[in-house]
Amino acid sequence: MEAVVKFYGEMGWLVTAIKKYFQLDELNTTVRREILAGFTTFISMAYILFVNPSVLGASGMNKGAVFTATALASALGCLLMGVLAKYPIATAPALGINAFFAYSVVIGMKVSWQTALAGVFVASLIFMLITVFKLREMIIDAIPSDLKYAISSGIGLFIAFLGLSNGGLIVANKSTLVGLGSFSGTTWLTVFGLLVTAILMVKHVPGGIFIGMVLSVILGLITKLIPLPSHWIAGAPSLAPTFGVGIMHIGDINTIQLWVVVLTFLLVTFFDTAGTLVGLAQQAGFMKDNKMSRVGKALMSDSTAMLAGSILGTSPVGAYVESSAGIAVGGRSGLTAVVTGVFFILGMFFSPLLSVVTNQVTAPALIIVGVLMAQSLKHIDWGKMEIAIPAFLIVIGMPLTYSISDGIALGFITYPLTMLAAKRGKEVHPLMYALFFVFLGFMWILNIE
Repeated sequence: MEAVVKFYGEMGWLVTAIKKYFQLDELNTTVRREILAGFTTFISMAYILFVNPSVLGASGMNKGAVFTATALASALGCLLMGVLAKYPIATAPALGINAFFAYSVVIGMKVSWQTALAGVFVASLIFMLITVFKLREMIIDAIPSDLKYAISSGIGLFIAFLGLSNGGLIVANKSTLVGLGSFSGTTWLTVFGLLVTAILMVKHVPGGIFIGMVLSVILGLITKLIPLPSHWIAGAPSLAPTFGVGIMHIGDINTIQLWVVVLTFLLVTFFDTAGTLVGLAQQAGFMKDNKMSRVGKALMSDSTAMLAGSILGTSPVGAYVESSAGIAVGGRSGLTAVVTGVFFILGMFFSPLLSVVTNQVTAPALIIVGVLMAQSLKHIDWGKMEIAIPAFLIVIGMPLTYSISDGIALGFITYPLTMLAAKRGKEVHPLMYALFFVFLGFMWILNIE
């Protein structure tokens, strides 16, 4: 890092141009600080390079191709966010929606991953359209904030459940459906990684999740629970197995069930990104009069990366809350995001590490991210049953049905009914009544299949 900073120090003209474009002086920051912030952000979210192939690999997708697609889509999103929107906010395939892709759509609904990619492609096109025509405010207003928080929290519990299952801490049990796993073999890697990561997170160590994964890999190699790879650096894996597949299968989106899948991709990605952007903007001090300037460019950057990701071969891309690590060390301009994007490009040459980053290594990352997402529970108005019941059904429905879409359906079907029972039907947006019938149809289709 010092060498990189020194290089920029010697390139005076370049530093001047960068400072002027990203308005570093106005933001009271420096090139050195922005580079360090970008590196910090990358370290904090580098785990997605290995977790995303692990999650999407469960759907049958080629892990090598997903690794490269993850790196390229993340890099593109970061570069666009930095250059166009000029925010220190990084993007990458979002955890949660990738689990929905693999476990709910492909495994649960028995939809091919090729068709699922087509769903992501269609959702990203719609995302771009609603951004261009500034319909995001209308969509945000239609779904009550309590249900948005419930969706985020429910996905968190679902992700944590996947982590516990992948790590061997939770296993199937004929008597009680699920039960505590056997603490033996590779399961100890999950236990070790979870404890170490938890301690690092409590101590607010930047990149705690990534460091926890690295230490777990080292322990696995020392104990020979993980075989030593033949090499550590290699060319980026080919995109051939996934590139353009979504476009080729766009004609498969021809049933109500698949359109509900598209709608779920759209809603979850949209609200997750919007919430993350607002939260990070507040942390960095960019919010003025409760509004975020350049939010349109930020959403367009995100949706463009999502579209590119669907073509390359990965699940929806979204803004990452781990960007807060870079902001915390002083990142204030788009240069932070640009630096993060550059590191994602460099990360493509470390694909051999996929063989050592096993499910037991990535499991703690899923569990901790689940904890972070579950923090949204505190914002739900649990004192009003007409809100608490549908919110609870969303939260508990996702992990127990092993389906994000089923959890959303339970809540969205219940919400208009409980609001009507509370004589608050007029407060329900017409779109929520429309979604009531959409999800009723969705549940009916699942039942007859």
